[in-house]
Amino acid sequence: MAALHLPEHACSLLVRRGYADLESARRYLRPRLEHFHDAALMLGMSDAISRLVRAVRDGELICIHGDYDVDGICSTTILVRTLRAFGARVMPFIPRRIEDGYDLSMAGVKAAIGAGVTLLVTCDCGTNAVEPVRAARNAGIDVIISDHHLPSGPLPDCIAVLNPRQPGCGYPDKELAAVGIAFKLALALAKALAQSDGFIYRMLDLVALATIADIAPLRGENRIMARYGLKVMAESENVGLLALIRAAGLEGKPLTAGRVGYVLAPRLNAVGRLAHALRGVELLMTDSENEANAIARELEELNRRRQAIDRDTVTQAMRMVDRIDLDSTYGLVLAEHGWHPGVIGIVASRVVEHVCRPTVLVALSGEEGKGSGRSIPSFDLHAGLSDCRDLLVRFGGHRAAAGVTVRTDRVADFAERFNQVAVDRLTADDLIHELRIDLAIPLSDANVGLESLLRHFEPFGTGNPSPVFVTRNVMLACPVRTVGDGHAKLRLSADGAELDAIGFGLASLARTIPVGTSFDIAFRLESDDWNGGKRLQAKLAAIRL
Repeated sequence: MAALHLPEHACSLLVRRGYADLESARRYLRPRLEHFHDAALMLGMSDAISRLVRAVRDGELICIHGDYDVDGICSTTILVRTLRAFGARVMPFIPRRIEDGYDLSMAGVKAAIGAGVTLLVTCDCGTNAVEPVRAARNAGIDVIISDHHLPSGPLPDCIAVLNPRQPGCGYPDKELAAVGIAFKLALALAKALAQSDGFIYRMLDLVALATIADIAPLRGENRIMARYGLKVMAESENVGLLALIRAAGLEGKPLTAGRVGYVLAPRLNAVGRLAHALRGVELLMTDSENEANAIARELEELNRRRQAIDRDTVTQAMRMVDRIDLDSTYGLVLAEHGWHPGVIGIVASRVVEHVCRPTVLVALSGEEGKGSGRSIPSFDLHAGLSDCRDLLVRFGGHRAAAGVTVRTDRVADFAERFNQVAVDRLTADDLIHELRIDLAIPLSDANVGLESLLRHFEPFGTGNPSPVFVTRNVMLACPVRTVGDGHAKLRLSADGAELDAIGFGLASLARTIPVGTSFDIAFRLESDDWNGGKRLQAKLAAIRL
């Protein structure tokens, strides 16, 4: 408190978040671009840069092969923009989700061969693409992999693999999204070519968008990128991104990590789920406002379609869950013909929220099914799938999310094995939703001053969640009002202090509380700017009588 000149609540939060020494606390509160690690520390960076420099100077045709989500789209855009700024000949390629499948596949290799490419650089894919890389090399194409997915086996034999998660890589930050690796590659290339890197830093808006969208932990370098990137986004020079912001109804509003993750990102993700993600690259590459507005409108319509498909699939999936004995099922595999492979990841997340169990949804089509899985904090999904690898055609991903391909006739065996792996690794206590409290405070301390201090802890998200406070023995200052679809509006009082609160989905519980009865609340403190007004409110996470 003395060294940082901060009040006790702020310092208690820092300590509880693991920033107990002054230097780490200062770096957390005031992240700086100078805190970035040197890109040269990444295994393979020197070889990758040498090959890229030669390709740029010799006028070779370079293919940037991305993935079809926001991380892949933004990574591809950053590398294409960077290489073209340095005079390189470059073509972007994004696979079609349904026709080409996930990862660097033969579709990308064939496109590169057909175009006369001599160097292929991946973004957000390729770590496990051993055979496609071999095919590219046999066709005379050099390959550089830039990716952040966990290796599932031997790495491809290529010029370089840029992936902090690979064995032997001494890069200090292992949690970068793919866009962070692409950003570091772009900076290293600018340095090698003795070129200005100012325009690369101005693409931090895309870095922030993809880092938040990919649910990368917002700590370390990701926190720096997201913090500065949101500032750049507020005054972005990217015509396509501005069109997306307008179409999403966010023009003139503060661009928080929450709005980026829940409003902007789904619109860009929708094009990869239901159409061709290359359209997203075109949006972020264009300098034409007319073209940008037209593509942004397309994405808006695709997102509405995606939401409708989501709702139908969630309904079907939850009907399946209702027929399962959850007392003996710790890991779920749900499969169905007709499911759209572009939405099953989102639906898997919904199922996990409901049942608190690692879940894989599989969209069956013919002899094979494409699956997407989501997990809970206590279960390493990638490791769990590794124990099922003999039943899968392929798999890849992270601890919390993964994709699989499985033969239709092996889905039942996979479901049985996956559940057994979950049973072996989880306890019943792991399957209960847990609310972690940061700090207990009196209601009078939940004020404008504290909310203002919390802004120094932003951006909030995975790895840096918005603080949750608990206040005990509060009472209702007036009867509860029900608003919307089962939400509760409350006026809380305790020891002479009062505070407005909203509890989403808590109306039925809140209505059982008589005025004058004391109860405990867990909440996040927020500034509500609904309908142009601004006032402080508690966003309730839980009520305990």
